[in-house]
Amino acid sequence: MSKAGERTPSTTSADSASADGKEGGTKSPKEMESPSGSVSETPKKSLKKSKKVSESKNKVYISVLNSIFGADRELAQAELDELHEAFKEFDYDQDGYLNYKDVAECMRTMGYMPTEMELLEIVQQIKMRMGGLMDFEDFIELMGPRMMGETADMLGLKELQSAFVQFDVDRDGIINQEELKEALKTMLGEKLKKGELEEILKELDINADGSIDFEEFVMMLSVR
Repeated sequence: MSKAGERTPSTTSADSASADGKEGGTKSPKEMESPSGSVSETPKKSLKKSKKVSESKNKVYISVLNSIFGADRELAQAELDELHEAFKEFDYDQDGYLNYKDVAECMRTMGYMPTEMELLEIVQQIKMRMGGLMDFEDFIELMGPRMMGETADMLGLKELQSAFVQFDVDRDGIINQEELKEALKTMLGEKLKKGELEEILKELDINADGSIDFEEFVMMLSVR
Protein backbone atom coordinates (compact mmCIF):
# COMPACT_ATOMS: atom_id res chain seq x y z
CA MET A 1 0.00 0.00 0.00
CA SER A 2 1.34 3.37 -0.83
CA LYS A 3 1.80 5.91 1.79
CA ALA A 4 -0.41 8.95 2.10
CA GLY A 5 0.86 11.86 -0.01
CA GLU A 6 2.79 9.68 -2.44
CA ARG A 7 1.89 9.96 -6.19
CA THR A 8 1.56 6.97 -8.45
CA PRO A 9 2.71 7.22 -12.14
CA SER A 10 -0.27 8.31 -14.21
CA THR A 11 0.88 6.80 -17.52
CA THR A 12 3.73 4.85 -19.00
CA SER A 13 6.13 6.41 -21.53
CA ALA A 14 4.51 4.37 -24.30
CA ASP A 15 1.08 5.68 -23.35
CA SER A 16 2.48 9.23 -23.36
CA ALA A 17 3.91 8.84 -26.86
CA SER A 18 0.61 7.43 -28.06
CA ALA A 19 -1.26 10.37 -26.59
CA ASP A 20 1.15 12.88 -28.15
CA GLY A 21 0.59 11.32 -31.52
CA LYS A 22 -3.15 11.76 -31.20
CA GLU A 23 -2.98 15.29 -29.84
CA GLY A 24 -0.64 16.92 -32.36
CA GLY A 25 2.65 15.08 -32.04
CA THR A 26 4.78 13.80 -34.94
CA LYS A 27 2.59 12.42 -37.71
CA SER A 28 3.35 9.30 -39.67
CA PRO A 29 4.31 9.55 -43.39
CA LYS A 30 0.91 8.20 -44.29
CA GLU A 31 -0.82 10.96 -42.34
CA MET A 32 1.32 13.58 -44.18
CA GLU A 33 0.23 12.46 -47.63
CA SER A 34 -2.08 14.67 -49.68
CA PRO A 35 -5.74 13.64 -50.09
CA SER A 36 -4.84 12.08 -53.44
CA GLY A 37 -2.22 9.92 -51.79
CA SER A 38 0.70 11.54 -53.64
CA VAL A 39 3.30 13.75 -51.96
CA SER A 40 5.24 14.85 -55.07
CA GLU A 41 2.43 15.51 -57.55
CA THR A 42 2.37 19.32 -57.17
CA PRO A 43 6.17 19.81 -57.42
CA LYS A 44 6.20 17.70 -60.59
CA LYS A 45 3.55 19.86 -62.24
CA SER A 46 5.34 23.00 -61.16
CA LEU A 47 8.66 21.75 -62.56
CA LYS A 48 7.04 20.80 -65.87
CA LYS A 49 5.40 24.21 -66.21
CA SER A 50 8.65 25.99 -65.33
CA LYS A 51 10.55 23.99 -67.97
CA LYS A 52 7.95 24.78 -70.62
CA VAL A 53 8.09 28.52 -69.87
CA SER A 54 11.90 28.43 -69.94
CA GLU A 55 11.86 26.79 -73.38
CA SER A 56 9.44 29.43 -74.67
CA LYS A 57 11.65 32.23 -73.36
CA ASN A 58 14.75 30.76 -74.98
CA LYS A 59 12.89 30.54 -78.28
CA VAL A 60 11.95 34.20 -77.97
CA TYR A 61 15.50 35.32 -77.15
CA ILE A 62 16.99 33.35 -80.06
CA SER A 63 14.42 34.82 -82.46
CA VAL A 64 15.11 38.32 -81.19
CA LEU A 65 18.87 37.93 -81.53
CA ASN A 66 18.60 36.51 -85.05
CA SER A 67 16.18 39.22 -86.10
CA ILE A 68 18.37 42.01 -84.75
CA PHE A 69 21.91 40.74 -85.24
CA GLY A 70 21.68 37.81 -87.65
CA ALA A 71 23.12 37.96 -91.15
CA ASP A 72 19.62 37.64 -92.69
CA ARG A 73 18.05 40.53 -90.80
CA GLU A 74 16.87 43.80 -92.32
CA LEU A 75 19.18 46.80 -92.29
CA ALA A 76 18.63 49.17 -89.39
CA GLN A 77 17.96 52.84 -90.10
CA ALA A 78 21.40 53.82 -88.79
CA GLU A 79 22.99 51.44 -91.28
CA LEU A 80 20.90 52.78 -94.15
CA ASP A 81 21.97 56.31 -93.18
CA GLU A 82 25.62 55.23 -93.23
CA LEU A 83 25.22 53.74 -96.71
CA HIS A 84 23.45 56.85 -97.94
CA GLU A 85 26.23 59.12 -96.71
CA ALA A 86 28.86 57.02 -98.47
CA PHE A 87 26.79 56.95 -101.65
CA LYS A 88 26.40 60.74 -101.69
CA GLU A 89 30.12 61.25 -101.14
CA PHE A 90 30.97 59.39 -104.36
CA ASP A 91 28.02 60.62 -106.41
CA TYR A 92 30.15 63.48 -107.71
CA ASP A 93 27.63 64.99 -110.13
CA GLN A 94 24.73 64.42 -107.70
CA ASP A 95 22.62 62.64 -110.33
CA GLY A 96 21.69 59.73 -108.05
CA TYR A 97 24.14 57.26 -109.62
CA LEU A 98 27.61 55.90 -108.90
CA ASN A 99 29.96 55.12 -111.77
CA TYR A 100 31.34 51.59 -111.65
CA LYS A 101 34.84 53.09 -111.52
CA ASP A 102 34.08 54.70 -108.14
CA VAL A 103 32.50 51.70 -106.43
CA ALA A 104 35.79 50.12 -105.36
CA GLU A 105 37.02 53.33 -103.73
CA CYS A 106 33.67 53.80 -102.02
CA MET A 107 33.85 50.30 -100.56
CA ARG A 108 37.38 50.87 -99.29
CA THR A 109 36.35 54.16 -97.70
CA MET A 110 33.67 52.28 -95.76
CA GLY A 111 36.29 49.80 -94.53
CA TYR A 112 35.60 46.91 -96.91
CA MET A 113 38.59 45.51 -98.78
CA PRO A 114 37.34 43.46 -101.75
CA THR A 115 39.80 41.24 -103.59
CA GLU A 116 40.62 41.83 -107.26
CA MET A 117 38.37 38.91 -108.22
CA GLU A 118 35.47 40.34 -106.22
CA LEU A 119 35.93 43.75 -107.82
CA LEU A 120 36.02 42.25 -111.30
CA GLU A 121 32.79 40.39 -110.63
CA ILE A 122 31.12 43.52 -109.20
CA VAL A 123 32.21 45.71 -112.14
CA GLN A 124 30.98 43.16 -114.68
CA GLN A 125 27.66 42.94 -112.88
CA ILE A 126 27.26 46.74 -112.89
CA LYS A 127 28.14 46.97 -116.57
CA MET A 128 25.82 44.15 -117.63
CA ARG A 129 22.83 44.79 -115.39
CA MET A 130 23.03 48.49 -114.72
CA GLY A 131 24.66 49.98 -117.79
CA GLY A 132 27.78 50.95 -115.87
CA LEU A 133 25.88 53.01 -113.31
CA MET A 134 24.54 52.09 -109.89
CA ASP A 135 21.65 53.79 -108.09
CA PHE A 136 21.15 53.77 -104.31
CA GLU A 137 18.90 50.69 -104.33
CA ASP A 138 21.57 48.76 -106.24
CA PHE A 139 24.16 50.05 -103.79
CA ILE A 140 22.13 48.71 -100.85
CA GLU A 141 21.82 45.37 -102.64
CA LEU A 142 25.60 45.28 -103.02
CA MET A 143 26.65 46.57 -99.61
CA GLY A 144 23.78 45.43 -97.39
CA PRO A 145 24.76 41.75 -97.11
CA ARG A 146 28.40 42.71 -96.50
CA MET A 147 27.42 45.11 -93.74
CA MET A 148 25.09 42.60 -92.07
CA GLY A 149 27.60 39.79 -92.38
CA GLU A 150 30.26 41.92 -90.71
CA THR A 151 28.04 42.84 -87.76
CA ALA A 152 26.33 39.46 -87.36
CA ASP A 153 26.22 38.48 -83.67
CA MET A 154 28.00 41.70 -82.67
CA LEU A 155 26.58 43.65 -79.74
CA GLY A 156 27.97 47.12 -80.35
CA LEU A 157 26.28 50.22 -78.93
CA LYS A 158 25.02 51.31 -82.34
CA GLU A 159 23.44 47.91 -83.02
CA LEU A 160 21.87 47.81 -79.56
CA GLN A 161 20.37 51.27 -79.96
CA SER A 162 18.97 50.38 -83.36
CA ALA A 163 17.51 47.18 -81.91
CA PHE A 164 15.91 49.01 -78.99
CA VAL A 165 14.15 51.40 -81.38
CA GLN A 166 12.49 48.41 -83.08
CA PHE A 167 10.69 47.73 -79.80
CA ASP A 168 10.25 51.27 -78.48
CA VAL A 169 7.61 52.33 -81.01
CA ASP A 170 6.55 55.57 -79.31
CA ARG A 171 10.20 56.57 -78.70
CA ASP A 172 9.66 57.29 -75.00
CA GLY A 173 12.79 55.42 -73.92
CA ILE A 174 11.02 52.36 -72.49
CA ILE A 175 9.43 49.20 -73.85
CA ASN A 176 6.00 48.60 -72.33
CA GLN A 177 4.11 45.32 -72.37
CA GLU A 178 2.06 46.18 -75.47
CA GLU A 179 5.18 47.17 -77.44
CA LEU A 180 6.95 43.98 -76.36
CA LYS A 181 3.92 41.93 -77.38
CA GLU A 182 3.73 43.45 -80.88
CA ALA A 183 7.49 43.25 -81.50
CA LEU A 184 7.71 39.60 -80.47
CA LYS A 185 4.63 38.74 -82.53
CA THR A 186 6.32 40.24 -85.61
CA MET A 187 9.65 38.52 -84.95
CA LEU A 188 8.22 35.12 -84.06
CA GLY A 189 5.40 35.16 -86.58
CA GLU A 190 3.03 33.88 -83.90
CA LYS A 191 1.37 34.94 -80.69
CA LEU A 192 2.86 33.99 -77.34
CA LYS A 193 0.82 31.65 -75.20
CA LYS A 194 -1.07 32.96 -72.21
CA GLY A 195 1.29 33.87 -69.39
CA GLU A 196 4.48 33.63 -71.45
CA LEU A 197 4.62 37.37 -72.17
CA GLU A 198 4.15 38.15 -68.49
CA GLU A 199 6.92 35.71 -67.54
CA ILE A 200 9.33 37.26 -70.05
CA LEU A 201 8.55 40.80 -68.96
CA LYS A 202 8.95 39.80 -65.31
CA GLU A 203 12.39 38.32 -65.98
CA LEU A 204 13.62 41.33 -67.96
CA ASP A 205 12.10 44.01 -65.75
CA ILE A 206 14.87 44.09 -63.15
CA ASN A 207 13.65 47.21 -61.33
CA ALA A 208 10.04 45.93 -61.39
CA ASP A 209 8.53 49.12 -62.80
CA GLY A 210 6.42 47.30 -65.39
CA SER A 211 8.55 48.20 -68.43
CA ILE A 212 11.99 47.58 -69.95
CA ASP A 213 14.49 50.44 -70.22
CA PHE A 214 17.61 50.47 -72.40
CA GLU A 215 19.92 49.11 -69.68
CA GLU A 216 17.61 46.16 -69.01
CA PHE A 217 17.33 45.53 -72.76
CA VAL A 218 21.13 45.49 -73.12
CA MET A 219 21.44 43.06 -70.22
CA MET A 220 18.90 40.72 -71.82
CA LEU A 221 20.83 40.49 -75.07
CA SER A 222 24.33 40.59 -73.61
CA VAL A 223 23.89 37.51 -71.43
CA ARG A 224 22.51 35.43 -74.29
